[in-house]
Amino acid sequence: MPSPRTITIVALSVALGLFFVFMGTIKLTPRLSKDAYNEMKRAYKSYVRALPMLKKMGVSSIILRKTIGALEVACGIVMTLVPGRPKDVANFFLLLLVLAVLFFHQLVGDPLKRYAHALVFGILLTCRLLIARQPEEQPPEKRTLSVNGEEQPLVHEAAPEKGKVKVS
Repeated sequence: MPSPRTITIVALSVALGLFFVFMGTIKLTPRLSKDAYNEMKRAYKSYVRALPMLKKMGVSSIILRKTIGALEVACGIVMTLVPGRPKDVANFFLLLLVLAVLFFHQLVGDPLKRYAHALVFGILLTCRLLIARQPEEQPPEKRTLSVNGEEQPLVHEAAPEKGKVKVS
């Protein structure tokens, strides 16, 4: 049976991956929600206006929105479907994207309700990454003592026999 840690990582990976696939798709196409797509277009125009250096570098609101959307979709797919280390890399990139989006929201002065979801999902990405990077707990090894060629558990680690009370 998988450990609670493994179940937590898998559940967070799938949920976060699907969320970012959904959000990235909304940034890329109006097929899922025309209203949300139009709102994303408007928001990214305001982000580029607030950061004139993006314009100087040749980054338009369309390029910025589509780049972030494509990265969200790609990383979301990796988080959902690909096992192992690539999930952690995708998690890290998504965390960087969330931080960038939070920066953009703060830059244009959006109220908290406009970016609360990004804040929550940034916290979830951080938690998933911290849990995934912790080493797996190993069960304690039983140490034995060799007596007359027979291995016996150390006295202080030996479990009391069933039905007997240990008195010290």
